[in-house]
Amino acid sequence: MRSRSLLFGLAITTLLVGAGVSVAQEDPDIDCGNATTQFELNYCANREYEAADKVLNATYKMVMAHMVGVDKAMAGSDPSLVGAADALKKAQRAWIGYRDGQCVLSGFSARGGSMEPMLVSGCLADLTTRRTAELKDVLEAY
Repeated sequence: MRSRSLLFGLAITTLLVGAGVSVAQEDPDIDCGNATTQFELNYCANREYEAADKVLNATYKMVMAHMVGVDKAMAGSDPSLVGAADALKKAQRAWIGYRDGQCVLSGFSARGGSMEPMLVSGCLADLTTRRTAELKDVLEAY
């Protein structure tokens, strides 16, 4: 599963680099608030996804730390109740597979065109932002 996600990440990077989007460095000359060319739109969509992914990763780490704490607390009273951290990990891995497949599908409406990376990155940003909200809801439930 992990290798599929890695391969998808490499494929997205290849698409973005192939479309002229540098994923390794920021271009200070691009104003994403006023992006007009497809290159700029692709770049800005990828930058939005990268920002959303950073927030998701930080949120996931917080939720995971909490779930590990829940498991430790439960282990003292009833070891059969342990498993919150594993459940979170399993859910996150399944979500990554869904996100990756859904966003490749999203790009198919412009398959092979210069707009495809923007559609894929936009989908990645949107679903990643939604997942972050879901993870925050998990924390609030406790």
